[in-house]
Amino acid sequence: MTTAPHPAIPSSVTVEDSTVDLLVVGSGTGMAAALAAHEQGLSVLIVEKSDYVGGSTARSGGALWFPASRVLEESGGGDTAQRAQTYLDAVVDGTAPAQRSAAFLAHVDATVELLRRTTRMRLFWARDYSDYHPEAPGGSAAGRTCECRPLDTALLGEYRSRLRPGVMEVKIPMPTTGADYRWLNLMSRVPRKGLPLVVKRLGQGVGGLLLGRRYAAGGQALAAGLFAGVLEAGIPIWTATSLRRLTTDDDGRVTGAVLDHRGHTITAVARRGVVLAAGGFDHSMDMRWKFQSESLGEHASLGAETNTGDAIRVGQDVGAAIVLMDQSWWFPAVAALPGGAPKVMLAERSLPGSLIVDQTGSRFVNEATDYMSFGQRVLERERAGNPVESMWIVFDQKYRNSYVFAADLYPRMAIPAAWYDAGIAHRAGNLADLGRKIGVSESQFVATMQRFNEMAYAGQDSDFGRGRSAYDRYYGDLTVTPNPNLRALVRGPYYAVKMVLSDLGTCGGLRADERARVLREDGTAIDGLYAIGNTAANAFGATYPGAGATIAQGLVYGYIAAHDAAAG
Repeated sequence: MTTAPHPAIPSSVTVEDSTVDLLVVGSGTGMAAALAAHEQGLSVLIVEKSDYVGGSTARSGGALWFPASRVLEESGGGDTAQRAQTYLDAVVDGTAPAQRSAAFLAHVDATVELLRRTTRMRLFWARDYSDYHPEAPGGSAAGRTCECRPLDTALLGEYRSRLRPGVMEVKIPMPTTGADYRWLNLMSRVPRKGLPLVVKRLGQGVGGLLLGRRYAAGGQALAAGLFAGVLEAGIPIWTATSLRRLTTDDDGRVTGAVLDHRGHTITAVARRGVVLAAGGFDHSMDMRWKFQSESLGEHASLGAETNTGDAIRVGQDVGAAIVLMDQSWWFPAVAALPGGAPKVMLAERSLPGSLIVDQTGSRFVNEATDYMSFGQRVLERERAGNPVESMWIVFDQKYRNSYVFAADLYPRMAIPAAWYDAGIAHRAGNLADLGRKIGVSESQFVATMQRFNEMAYAGQDSDFGRGRSAYDRYYGDLTVTPNPNLRALVRGPYYAVKMVLSDLGTCGGLRADERARVLREDGTAIDGLYAIGNTAANAFGATYPGAGATIAQGLVYGYIAAHDAAAG
């Protein structure tokens, strides 16, 4: 546990009198549940295991998958709930109850309006950020993803230091949305798009500092907006507070929880129920090795370090069922340096002049596929007895000169010496030498590269279909034709960087229904207990419909849970 930043967040709920209508465990998307409950006239207490507020939401890209919402309608998106439902039916394909998707769609607009009323966030449609499976019935190449415009986090005042830091902290303030990133990454290739954005965001970031403003984007903006809304509503937050167990009455109804609040054991009474929004089991390696794979690296997840499955285990203790425990929001990443964490990769896999090989020196996947599907392909290989024991992204100097890599290596910047020293990066003047350095069959590696180059010249990936999907092309280089995701690698030096299978968090957990109520194995609801976000099993089953589907369902089901508790 880190030392608590100061000042402490004021609370109207005292240790001596910790009785409220609704107890929310977790301060990520759980803050939406708290805001919705407060609007319904309920008294609410948020408890957070960390010293910081924001959870994995604050560490995310901040995207929100809001199909058929007013945000899209106001921007001319042209989406309909019927098309969105057709899409979800197709991609979920029975891996989660259809009622879960239907309830999500039915409450998207109400959630958007809640955010508009209770926070200072301004949402916009990230036009052209394709659904992850746009070729499926009802899919959209134009996309359904929304984002929060850069937000002045100075509105948190003295509590700004309590906002959980993001994954990618930059030295120069430049609030960059996901929609911006696409063009900033292509700045050297499409300067007419990238350079004006750089000027705009630098002006907003650096200029804002001169005016006492501290703009943030992505998950930082989203979490800060929710946090500010909670503070303005006067909803108390107890940080450094762990969930120990739930309390129940003689009929099995959940009546509150036993908490460890800064070393003191407290029983909080919740008259209308408890909402579990404490994330998944990202950093519980015992659970991950049991339910997912023994090959997963320790603490390679990008989720908040406090996400250790506490709420899932506590829910099981009162009879809750668990489902989809083998699933995560998988996310391939650059291998960590000793003592460090994996580095985020987003567009790198899609860009031309690169490919990914396994320990045999062979390709094994469409590199540009969405990140959850990428991870699922890796684990499918393992279950089939042909595991991917190592992964290397291979690229040439032209690629290195053209694109951002691992978030903070800008075009033409040298790969740090520490990467070479740690063995996670290698450089060679020819492909055979590079294959030898990364420990794969030189002949197989050279053959893989030759075949890849032949397909790149033809503009068609006959092996894995890279570039066929609108999602693949979104992060491609539109100046490369005929396929923005393919280019032959014919001139050295060549590079290989080691990759690992990371994730944005687990997405299996407590079984919940369309009202966010936690269910037992027999399908009956546990009265007074709700689960949202990554504590609940993914509402979309074994799929990731589009960017921001994880945070969006947390927010929407937070709204649903609060209204159900208020009606009860």
